[in-house]
Amino acid sequence: MQKNTHSYIHDSRNNNIKIYINGDIYNRTDAKISVFDSGFLLGDGIWEGIRLHNKQLCFLNEHLDRLYNGAQSIKINIPYSKKELSQIIYNVIKANKMVSDVHLRIIVSRGEKTTPYQHPSANVGPISLVIIPEYKIADEDINQRGLKIGSVQTVRGTEFNQDPKINSLSKFNCIAACLEGINKNVDESLMLDINGYVSTCNSTNFFIVKDNQVITSKGQYCLNGVTRGNIIKICQEENIDIIEKDFNLEATYSANEAFVTGTFAGVIPVINIDNRMIGTGKQGPLTKKIFELYKNKINQLYPNEK
Repeated sequence: MQKNTHSYIHDSRNNNIKIYINGDIYNRTDAKISVFDSGFLLGDGIWEGIRLHNKQLCFLNEHLDRLYNGAQSIKINIPYSKKELSQIIYNVIKANKMVSDVHLRIIVSRGEKTTPYQHPSANVGPISLVIIPEYKIADEDINQRGLKIGSVQTVRGTEFNQDPKINSLSKFNCIAACLEGINKNVDESLMLDINGYVSTCNSTNFFIVKDNQVITSKGQYCLNGVTRGNIIKICQEENIDIIEKDFNLEATYSANEAFVTGTFAGVIPVINIDNRMIGTGKQGPLTKKIFELYKNKINQLYPNEK
């Protein structure tokens, strides 16, 4: 797989992981779901990615809030309380005897259908709940060399078509942008909003640094990233000047630094945008400081308790 923001070190233990599907736990080779499931047929559902660090799920409440809010917005009823779902997730971790350096994908679809038809009246039975835990350590080479990103023609949707704030199983908007990025031979695709302002990358949130001020979009057309929110909060706590505002591509080209954030990615420097070198072409000092502050926050909140 091409190295990008989600590049990780191969771990043979993933060949034998146990996966949760609708109340049962299966070996990876036996984990299957119906071809009539709404998620498979239509991408009708939502998901979350959560990190396990030192036996603890990082920012679990924030991730569950986003999961339940997304489900409610598309009228999917999750028949578990947040406390019950948290216990299910930890049971899956326990079944796998996992401790740290794990990324979990929590998937909720509208459930099985009687026929391949989009209307929810064709659905029968409960939702489908799938939990996939994998050992994943980010490839540090990406942080060392930084990312090359490129702007693309695929724009972010609005709340009136495919709401970009919902972590939907239907990721085609982002996949279309990703395909454009592949053609441009870049690591991530930089997406604009309907007004032509910079919004987000196809799988990460985007920031620039200009004259010691950290700048990111207003967030209206991007996923409300949990890591993005934590970076904004860290900057505010550490008296790092940060602002959410509209800005165009030209502003990114003249930035002193740039970086992206994500649950798996953490904080990764961007060194090139549309074949224009950003700053010195290496991780900038403020990006490095924010990276260290975020890493320290994770270790302080979720310490290794031996």
